[in-house]
Amino acid sequence: MTSLGIDIGSSSVKVSLLNIQSGKCLAAVTLPSSEMPIEAPHPGWAEQDPDMWWTYVCDAIARIAATNPLKEIKSIGITYQMHGLVCIDKNGNPLRKSIIWCDSRAVETGERAFREIGPEKCLAHLLNSPGNFTASKMAWVKQNEPEIFARTYKFFLPGDYIAYKLSGEICTTGSGLSEQILWDFTTDTPAEFVSDYYGIPSSYLPVHKPSLGIQSYTSRETEIRLGIPQGTPISYRAGDQPNNAFSLNVMDSGEIAATAGTSGVVYGITDTPRADRQSRVNPFLHVNHSTGHPRYGVLLCINGTGILNAWMRKNVSPELSYAQMNELMALAPAGSDGLSILPFGNGAERILENRFTGVQINGLDLNRHSRSHFLRAAHEGIAFSFRYGVDIMKEMGLVPKVIRAGEANMFLSPVFRNTLATLCDASIELYNTDGALGAARGAAWGAGYYDSREACFAGLKCIRREEPRTAWRGPLETAYQDWKNKLEKAISNI
Repeated sequence: MTSLGIDIGSSSVKVSLLNIQSGKCLAAVTLPSSEMPIEAPHPGWAEQDPDMWWTYVCDAIARIAATNPLKEIKSIGITYQMHGLVCIDKNGNPLRKSIIWCDSRAVETGERAFREIGPEKCLAHLLNSPGNFTASKMAWVKQNEPEIFARTYKFFLPGDYIAYKLSGEICTTGSGLSEQILWDFTTDTPAEFVSDYYGIPSSYLPVHKPSLGIQSYTSRETEIRLGIPQGTPISYRAGDQPNNAFSLNVMDSGEIAATAGTSGVVYGITDTPRADRQSRVNPFLHVNHSTGHPRYGVLLCINGTGILNAWMRKNVSPELSYAQMNELMALAPAGSDGLSILPFGNGAERILENRFTGVQINGLDLNRHSRSHFLRAAHEGIAFSFRYGVDIMKEMGLVPKVIRAGEANMFLSPVFRNTLATLCDASIELYNTDGALGAARGAAWGAGYYDSREACFAGLKCIRREEPRTAWRGPLETAYQDWKNKLEKAISNI
């Protein structure tokens, strides 16, 4: 028996096949070989064609079918880039390109809604500002593309569209509604006051189903086109960050997951609905939330993380691999001998209350500092930004003791791992998983092929563990406080 996991990113689509009994990956395909295009018709816009995602899903499944019998697939799980908008007509056809997560056209729309609905009501009921999230993007369509709005039958998220293409059934999840800022946390129901404020008919919203559990079944058309048996349950769906947490078995209050790719995320679980009044972090429903068993995911996003590391390689060490860069920076001492870098060069940062400081280099001494100091200061600066965000999460009652992550991207850097562990006084555990495998595990559990959390994650293995370094604590804390002072000065000047 196997389970299929589908991961719809903004740069690629990945499909993985999981052996349900052993918990091992049997096959994985990532398409395209280069990044998917993102269209930007105007500055700050970002769009993708939903049918491009579907084409790559079909192609990836076909490649898996070349070596694996698809008739053994017993469940399907889907994870996807969060906060995107897909509008379809009555025939299920997209009416426009998807307005994806990094599109900023609806910022002013969301800010106006926050003021006019009222900050107190938004923070009490939504735990967020409407911001630049999906509901605000749909309101932008209503205002600026009324002919498309009038033809809209339903709107939903990227993962919901792929589930629809596989099943022919239109639905979303409670977690999905919360990431669209269409969930009322006080009633545990859709937030109709938001759609009413925006003038969006309630009929435009799909029915919602649990993230973890059977949502729909594959259609006859899917069996004919892809070879997956008709009636296979689609039994798990989650945005990429809740899914990353699920993939790492992060499901209970106090547990923490992290990623550090182009951008970085810390995602912590709590059983208490609580808003950050500055909206520097964002609570959503976690995948295992229910009314009697509440679970909320608090998402901290940092734009300027791995993108700084990539810039360093391209412009400072073009002849070195990332592994060689990691070796070189290890020659510099903890704290980089007074050299520090603010890594926020990838747009406005929510943790800085939507301010953009840009990358800033401080304390550079041309007589003392070498390339190893420069590279180490970049990795320490990224870790410092995580610590800054974790301190915000502590204000909300989330105190990490263990941070779980996949062994990838910035977590391949010993300097980054050790700095983060020491500054947060937390162990870091790295695991052999990714988003598509997590979705496949979730689907098998949601369809009833695992009878417990323990059985679901039996195949998940911790492959590395880092502990805080006592000898580094003093130098790093001193360096962090100096970095924080420079950050606050930079913010005050904006």
